[in-house]
Amino acid sequence: MRRTLALALLAAATASGSVAQQAATTRPVAAGFRWTGNPTQGGLILGEAPAGALSVTLDGKAIALDPDGRFVAGFDRDAPATATLVATFADGRQAVQTLAVAPRAWRIERLDRLPRFPAPDPVMARLRPAELAAIAAARAVETDAAGWRQPFHWPATGRISGLFGAQRIYRGEPGSYHSGIDIARPTGTPVAAPADGVVILAADHPFTLEGNLLMIDHGHGLNSAFLHLSRIDVAVGDHVRQGQVIGAVGASGRATGPHLHWSLRWHDARLDPLLVAGAMPPTP
Repeated sequence: MRRTLALALLAAATASGSVAQQAATTRPVAAGFRWTGNPTQGGLILGEAPAGALSVTLDGKAIALDPDGRFVAGFDRDAPATATLVATFADGRQAVQTLAVAPRAWRIERLDRLPRFPAPDPVMARLRPAELAAIAAARAVETDAAGWRQPFHWPATGRISGLFGAQRIYRGEPGSYHSGIDIARPTGTPVAAPADGVVILAADHPFTLEGNLLMIDHGHGLNSAFLHLSRIDVAVGDHVRQGQVIGAVGASGRATGPHLHWSLRWHDARLDPLLVAGAMPPTP
């Protein structure tokens, strides 16, 4: 009887210890995330995970984490009102931080007399699938670029002729929103790399919409695209430095006049260059 009771007590103590150990390894810890930037629609943050974190996710998706705990994260133009950062430690504990993502008021233009889609373009229908495949393949390339850690500079200065996020509504049907910033400058105006990076696409012919298209990876899923160029001065695989001339403004592709269209993406999130680079400086 005594032996049976002793075994029962030992089993209960072991089970209790197992539950307590599991609770210790899964309980959340103080968040400890730090960041700078704009947790807002179209914004970008540079973050630092809590000390000792092995991995970080944003809304359940793994994001790259440098050995010093630093990371970059972006919020799409249509991002929801909150986002959740989770850091996981070696012992299974997690630190959770919920971010409030500020909404934006976008420039909306309503055109009630025009249809959304123009007449079909057979040339574009034939060429566009290959162009989109090339863009997707470029964005899938991972490089050793670390430009994401730098303050971004404007690739060209001038009058902003097109805002990120602007959208037209055709007879009540929304069209695609503007995915970048347009900078009006004369053809031939130099375009400089806004941050360090690696060239992941340098079109050898004008694309139907983008014209002479150049794309640069800044690392950790952050990349720039430069559209309508009159020339491209770099090649795929080149490592470029911030401020290096990479091409020139033009009007190639579907453009009504010479300008630079600069767009930024972090993975699938489309970002506002105006939030990332700050106010446009005076044109020299």
